[in-house]
Amino acid sequence: MYMRIYNKNIMASKNLKLTSVKIVDHLFDDFKVSSIRYKFNLQKLANRAVHLYLTDEEFRKKLHNHTDLTISGSL
Repeated sequence: MYMRIYNKNIMASKNLKLTSVKIVDHLFDDFKVSSIRYKFNLQKLANRAVHLYLTDEEFRKKLHNHTDLTISGSL
């Protein structure tokens, strides 16, 4: 039984891409608190945001036009 679950996790991880991003400190700190409150993690947020970005033109426009962040050019 343990071996079967272990293999399932390995197979699932083959479809995932490991990446790293830099996130503004105060935003990440606020997200950590919120993620505990709403039981929502960064991986879920990233996957869903990328999916919406690719499939929802209004969401994509909203992200492109969001200008409240001014820490660096990548924001």
